[in-house]
Amino acid sequence: MNVLVVGSGGREHALAWKLAQSPRLGELHAAPGNPGIAELGLCHPVRAGDAEGLLGLCRSQRIDLVVIGPEAPLVAGIGDRLRRAGVAVFGPSAAAARIEGSKSFAKDVMRAAGVPAAAELDAPRAPCVVKADGLAAGKGVFVCRTQAEVDAALPRAKAFGAEVVVEELLEGEEVSVFALTDGAGALALPPAQDAKRLLDGDGGPNTGGMGSYSPVPLLEADDVEEIVEAVHRPVIEELARRGAPFVGLLYAGLMLTEDGPRVLEFNCRFGDPETQAILPRLEGDLLAALEGSASGSLEVASLRAEVQAAVTVVLASPGYPEAAEPGIEIRGIEAARAAGALVFHAGTALRDGRLVSAGGRVLNVTALGTTCAEARERAYEAVALIDLPGALYRRDIALKAVHVAS
Repeated sequence: MNVLVVGSGGREHALAWKLAQSPRLGELHAAPGNPGIAELGLCHPVRAGDAEGLLGLCRSQRIDLVVIGPEAPLVAGIGDRLRRAGVAVFGPSAAAARIEGSKSFAKDVMRAAGVPAAAELDAPRAPCVVKADGLAAGKGVFVCRTQAEVDAALPRAKAFGAEVVVEELLEGEEVSVFALTDGAGALALPPAQDAKRLLDGDGGPNTGGMGSYSPVPLLEADDVEEIVEAVHRPVIEELARRGAPFVGLLYAGLMLTEDGPRVLEFNCRFGDPETQAILPRLEGDLLAALEGSASGSLEVASLRAEVQAAVTVVLASPGYPEAAEPGIEIRGIEAARAAGALVFHAGTALRDGRLVSAGGRVLNVTALGTTCAEARERAYEAVALIDLPGALYRRDIALKAVHVAS
């Protein structure tokens, strides 16, 4: 099969890396891709949001399956345009992707499906969580414990769009649970926990994610299956009932409260940076599973998690998330790989033969270990080998899991 991965971040590099291991793969293409993906396949200068450009690429390269990584093209209906032209797509329609594109739509679906979720509040009063209703690249959620924080959050959330959603503030551990679906069935993937805030100890502003790890000590395999049964499958059924079957990866962000799991949000694609910690743990043919999802035959897919743990540390440019500095030369990636780490490119570019930063989150460094503590140690040893002057990264990724395990 010839496969086209749409996107240019660390998530897409991780997907390309895993797909490249499939015996079913013919040619691997990416649009626009990045220098890391270029080591695995052919990158094309076509934007992820350029439907006609992507369609032309599918025709010229005889693409059998398109895997759309980011949320924005999915919400914009890129998958619909390709499917109408006869191209198989892993990723939901625009109608189904509204589960991420609109918080209010997601709330309505969850109510109809009977899914336990954070309660919506009539007015913005502390304590609460203020959310931009639409897409905000992970930066549109504001946890407010005081009224002053509420007053500051409202205009910032509205800056992403006119509408905001205000929810109760739930206490507990936040986790991410994923399921592949073909619109009817669901196949659970290993859970992960990410670090959304910029600074150690969950301080600073929200980001797209500063690190992740898998497995999550608080969730056993049976717990994950129960969550998929109680959360994902009812939503899949409700979307199908509405004439918007969800095909792709349904990602539930959950809070594990004293009263059980509660949904905070749904996403319509693989998580970033959770994917970078999940895929290295997967045994089985990911390409076969994604093809099964796209073709309505997911029941034949077989994926299982290795016992090993994985920890991913994100290296970001100076100034991230407000004003990331581009053009910083990067060295030491080969040394990190030689030490056993996986290094996924997230925001890089080649300039005159030099690898430089070209985005906020620049690299994702992932390491495996027999325990989370071992994986964490190896990840940070690899980070120390990379030279990205002024890089921002958290030094406490997975530390919570290590403490729980001990």
